[in-house]
Amino acid sequence: MNNLPKVKIGIVAVSRDCFPESLSVNRRKALIEAYKAKYDETDIYECPVCIVESEIHMIQALEDIKKAGCNALCVYLGNFGPEISETLLAKHFDGPSMFVAAAEESQNDLVGGRGDAYCGMLNASYNLKLRNVKAYIPEYPVGDAEDCADMIHEFVPAARAIIGLSDLKIISFGPRPLNFLACNAPIKQLYNLGVEIEENSELDLFEAFNKHEGDERIPAKVKEMEEELGAGNQKPEILPKLAQYELTLLDWIEEHRGYRKYVAIAGKCWPAFQTQFGFVPCYVNSRLTGMGIPVSCEVDIYGCLSEFIGTAVSEDAVTLLDINNSVPKDMYEEAIKDKFDYTHKDTFMGFHCGNTCSKKLSFCNMKYQMIMARTLPEEVTQGTLEGDIMPGDITFYRLQSTADNKLRGYIAQGEVLPVATRSFGSIGVFAIPEMGRFYRHVLIEGNYPHHGAVAFGHFGKALYEVYKYIGVEVEEIGFNQPKGMRYKTENPFA
Repeated sequence: MNNLPKVKIGIVAVSRDCFPESLSVNRRKALIEAYKAKYDETDIYECPVCIVESEIHMIQALEDIKKAGCNALCVYLGNFGPEISETLLAKHFDGPSMFVAAAEESQNDLVGGRGDAYCGMLNASYNLKLRNVKAYIPEYPVGDAEDCADMIHEFVPAARAIIGLSDLKIISFGPRPLNFLACNAPIKQLYNLGVEIEENSELDLFEAFNKHEGDERIPAKVKEMEEELGAGNQKPEILPKLAQYELTLLDWIEEHRGYRKYVAIAGKCWPAFQTQFGFVPCYVNSRLTGMGIPVSCEVDIYGCLSEFIGTAVSEDAVTLLDINNSVPKDMYEEAIKDKFDYTHKDTFMGFHCGNTCSKKLSFCNMKYQMIMARTLPEEVTQGTLEGDIMPGDITFYRLQSTADNKLRGYIAQGEVLPVATRSFGSIGVFAIPEMGRFYRHVLIEGNYPHHGAVAFGHFGKALYEVYKYIGVEVEEIGFNQPKGMRYKTENPFA
């Protein structure tokens, strides 16, 4: 996916001057070797110029990792560490930072070989807070070389999302459709996150689309689509228009990205889109999302933002779905009960008209949009990609600005069940432990809109760290609390 940053973490070891510098030198060397033995060595860079003991060393290290092209930082406490210099290192580094500390190696070396980094991490955390410096600290931030290598590797997805947000532009087209105010939210928080937004009229997009009529690249795009759809190509007559629209969006991105490296789109898809363009954009949206360019439906700007974060964390296509309808009792009884460890209230159906990447569907067919066709001619509603979503682990999540401009989010891990939906659109039968309570006390009570982003896999740990790092207060991060853990507003007598 070429719409995401490549993370390169500069590993800088620090040392308190009253401790042996050799501890940090040797432990850093062991850490680098451990990382390269397990993970992609291009993820990291070992700062060789110095072990940071002073502010002068701090400047030297910063210059070195900047020259090496590092966009993330790991401050490694090889021993107790210099609390001021190491904190300034994170403060003056332009990118996400993390702190980890070295554990002692052996009971046979607890005199000259004792580094006291366990203690030093406390001082580091205090100084970070004192200077209002953001840093990621793992759940248990002290370990041997292999442990710390694992911690750094866990930081990579979160760092990728944080770096991406700092260089992201969201391009939107048109206002939210009538009666979809739930997807509207103040954009001030985008600027607080460092995200740019370019809001355009549907008319601007329509003009650009018309200028692409007869584009010589259309036949090649149509061939791409035919190969992707295969036997599911049930509306071949609409492919030239869809190809024209895809080229319009791709060209718009290149012409309007400005100084930003990464782009996502919040698109308009109804009510006037179909009658003027002559199709629905769902399939094209799915294709761009599969390329790593998230596209949200119904001009859902924060849905688009959420999709980008999930794409960065997972390095995979995501989707945006309505938290849509309940699973009928007879379907639960026949296909889920006694086969899976879920209650009826743990299940629901996630749906959207046809925006999910074909790689995430068990099967797919190009069709018309059934809901829109109830009030419009069927021929102008063609362009959806229908199919049941592939079974497997998922993370349902969303980052949102509230009406009063407060940043909050939710994360819930679950799965798509291998149960036939017997319905239409891009759709799946979802199961999330304690979904019923989560739905009531997080989604409804938190005033979240009906759209939720879906990442294909369990990425709750990384998403939670991203939320915290970018400034979401911990009490504003909702999750599906297990049975026995009561929500604040949950009736204790219910």
